[in-house]
Amino acid sequence: MNSRILTLTLLIFFILGFGYTAKAQRSIKKSLADVTMQQADNPKLVVGIVVDQMRYDYLTRFWDDYGDGGFKRMVNEGFNCKNNHFSYAPTYTGPGHASVYSGTTPAMHGIISNSWYDKNTKKPVYCTGDENVKSVGSQGAEGQMSPHRMNVTTVTDQLRLHTQNNGKVISVALKDRGAVLPGGHMANAAYWFHGSSAGDWISSSFYMDKLPDWVLQYNSSDAIEKYKKPWNTFKNIGGYQESGPDNTSYESPFNGEAAPVFPHDVPAIWEANGSFELLKVTPYGNSITTDFALAAVVAEGLGKDQNTDFLAISYSSTDYIGHKFGANSKEVQDTYLWLDSDLERLFDALDQEVGAGQYTVFLTADHGAVHVPAYLADNNVPAGYVSSAVIRGELIKFLQFKYGNTALLENISNNQIFLDRDAIANLGIELEDIQQAIAQEIISYPSVFRVYTASQMMRNAYVEGMPKILQNGFHQKRSGDVLFMFDPANISYPKTGSTHGSPLTYDTHVPLLFFGKGIRKGDTNERTRIADIAPTVSALLGISFPSGATGNPITSVLE
Repeated sequence: MNSRILTLTLLIFFILGFGYTAKAQRSIKKSLADVTMQQADNPKLVVGIVVDQMRYDYLTRFWDDYGDGGFKRMVNEGFNCKNNHFSYAPTYTGPGHASVYSGTTPAMHGIISNSWYDKNTKKPVYCTGDENVKSVGSQGAEGQMSPHRMNVTTVTDQLRLHTQNNGKVISVALKDRGAVLPGGHMANAAYWFHGSSAGDWISSSFYMDKLPDWVLQYNSSDAIEKYKKPWNTFKNIGGYQESGPDNTSYESPFNGEAAPVFPHDVPAIWEANGSFELLKVTPYGNSITTDFALAAVVAEGLGKDQNTDFLAISYSSTDYIGHKFGANSKEVQDTYLWLDSDLERLFDALDQEVGAGQYTVFLTADHGAVHVPAYLADNNVPAGYVSSAVIRGELIKFLQFKYGNTALLENISNNQIFLDRDAIANLGIELEDIQQAIAQEIISYPSVFRVYTASQMMRNAYVEGMPKILQNGFHQKRSGDVLFMFDPANISYPKTGSTHGSPLTYDTHVPLLFFGKGIRKGDTNERTRIADIAPTVSALLGISFPSGATGNPITSVLE
């Protein structure tokens, strides 16, 4: 009897154990299948595009002149975030690229401007400058760059970490900061353009000891020299009704030109404008960037295996041209038509190299731009110019009168005032008191619109409006003692060309387009933020968000 019970018991355990094992095996197989499916569903390549100084209305103003394969393809096949903004100031190139790729603001990532006054060394520092690395591909200091001043990871870093460094990251831009910051701390390579008499793509020892053979071959070819040709309009200039006259006082001509008008004879004014540097201030700079980015896709085999790769492209010529000719110029309109053609060429090549529907693209900008204030004023719009030298002079007189010591002022830059903390302590003055006194003084100056102290920024948690935008750009260790902003459309800048940097909508409202694998078709007028881009891409790829991310995935974008 006992043997029967024992046998029956063993049989039951055998059956249950077999069933459990089979269930466990099925569960394991399902998990593996899910992982495989997720990998298969990920895009082979993500392409991040930042257009330097692109106002949102460049997408809509020039719409009828665009072709079907560039901007229109992204809008028609992808998702358009129509109300996309920067949520901090100052709105410059360095902070813009860092924010796009880190999913946060300067308050967290630390890139508070292109250059800023370092309170420890008492000297200006450049956002990507690094004396501890060497130039690769040039003999000068133009390659001494790295992302060491950016305190957080980027979405590109997170991709590298997630794939055990198997997913490649390549970053390309004419500007060093437009390549270094998007590439993050772990990029396989970041390349930028060294103009002058060289006309080469270079890098830094932060990434490599020497340029790869394909880059050396590219630099030794005529791929760049072929753009030494006149800048003629992409279409008949008579059809450019979305911009002002060709010759206005709001633009500045190139050296050697009698007037800022088409065609611009690049070969004739070559030497007078820095040789290869001149190409940056033409649409050809964007074409050169596209050429090199596509060469990188082929040479590096991007999008060719099961690990997602990342290509970061920044188009810098739009910024150079905007600064020189202004937001309402024929040159800006023409530049965007050329860029649209370059985007079409880029997407067509990716269709062939990676596969149509196998890659994902986002396109945004690092900041917008103000219309030339002189042009606005001539059209009865409040606008004007501010002299930084006058502000400094008035502030020095105030410090001498009130405290008898002008050495209290160390620096004024990026609309921030830096004070000498040691000198303040020696005079027995409370830091917060002198900050407040200076704030009360400069708010009385013409064209100064808002003023806040560092103490206010550190004490309060602003939730909306200009204070919140300024606070998002305020870094406790790196920012100044007093922050100020000018009246709308008032700038400290020459009277020709457009600039940027303010917390106002002409500088914060920029495009955000997604298209490709994993992206819905549609659009939204809901407000989105630059800091949402990296979390959205991270969610698409199933990877961790960047370490300092404060944005959120835009769920309406994702399938």
